[in-house]
Amino acid sequence: MEFHFIHPQEAFTNDAVKRKILVLDLDETLIHSHHDGVLRPTVRPGTPPDFILKVSQWYELVVFTASMEIYGSAVADKLDNNRDILKRRYYRQHCTLDLGSYIKDLSVVHSDLSSIVILDNSPGAYRSHPDNAIPIKSWFSDPSDTALLNLLPMLDALRYLGLFSMLRAESC
Repeated sequence: MEFHFIHPQEAFTNDAVKRKILVLDLDETLIHSHHDGVLRPTVRPGTPPDFILKVSQWYELVVFTASMEIYGSAVADKLDNNRDILKRRYYRQHCTLDLGSYIKDLSVVHSDLSSIVILDNSPGAYRSHPDNAIPIKSWFSDPSDTALLNLLPMLDALRYLGLFSMLRAESC
């Protein structure tokens, strides 16, 4: 039997790490929309380009929203800005309606749930997979909000570690 030893620095290169999936919610997580006859979405501070561009280097990004596809697709297109970062998208029709709430089933995104983490402001939306969730405070319009940018160090570390061990440690 032959062994190949990896230098510790090599073990943490992007090529040596299995790329995980970061599922992003839209409404009140990345954006907030005002409806006054015309849809006016505003973007949470740090969303594009800072947050999305940075985490797209570490994760495969997936949009999963309980919104209708016609709306969610337009918002995701605007956030993506022709960069092909937000290619995979799931909408209301991919959710399960339970007791008046839309539940996001992460197994629709990938069968290996150990490789998926969801960033969402609504605990009800990820109640089928609470161990895969990074909760975030709902955002409506505070221009001084830094919640997304504050998550960058944790998301950076999480890509090298087992999802469950790190998320459970964060919640304790």
